[in-house]
Amino acid sequence: MLKVSNLHVKLEEEDKVILKGVDIEVRAGEVHAIMGPNGSGKSTLSYVLAGREGYEVTEGSATLDGVDLLDIEPEERAALGLFLAFQYPVEIPGVGNLTFMRTALNAQRKARGEAELNAAEFLKLVRERAGTLNIDAEMLKRPVNVGFSGGEKKRNEILQMAVLEPKMCILDETDSGLDVDAMRLVADGVNALRSPERAFLLITHYQRLLDHITPDVVHIMADGRIVQRGGPELALEVERNGYAGLLKSVA
Repeated sequence: MLKVSNLHVKLEEEDKVILKGVDIEVRAGEVHAIMGPNGSGKSTLSYVLAGREGYEVTEGSATLDGVDLLDIEPEERAALGLFLAFQYPVEIPGVGNLTFMRTALNAQRKARGEAELNAAEFLKLVRERAGTLNIDAEMLKRPVNVGFSGGEKKRNEILQMAVLEPKMCILDETDSGLDVDAMRLVADGVNALRSPERAFLLITHYQRLLDHITPDVVHIMADGRIVQRGGPELALEVERNGYAGLLKSVA
């Protein structure tokens, strides 16, 4: 589904190289986790895949279902089925949560040649999805993320994911700033969306998220490269011993 090959990326303004040959392949139905110390390039990878400005790909490729992601606009990537949940979801004053999600969903449906949902159809869908995440109806009526707690913002991102039903879900440190209860709710939402047709790439610092979402593959990133891969036991090793010993062994 998602295939990243020898990806090299630098910051446009600073001419600083961040990714130095990343290789990852995530198949449909799989959950992959990327862990690594600060500054290793984890979030940069997610930004580049989603199409954020300010980065220049100097070498390599990234495809989703065989389509070159690097050659299309961010909205085209979204319509193709790529979704990015941010580490720090932004507030959008003046834009209602329901309006935002319905507009996004119908824009993607239109791009795929599908019929748009009317207000009644959309309301039924979003209420059903919100119920699984314990999202209060009043929260849906508020402007996007305005006045939300950290946990509410993250649950709202998972709700957007549940409504849009993307094929490739990238979660950039979704566990950041969450208490135990909020993290469990977010993880339950992710697990409810797991299917043979959908894949996940979880970017995280901590094993605690993976206590609730069991990955098929764990990648360790350092200095812009994937330096080691393994199963869930690799994340447990990081939790016990940190990165230092692990990185020293692959240096």
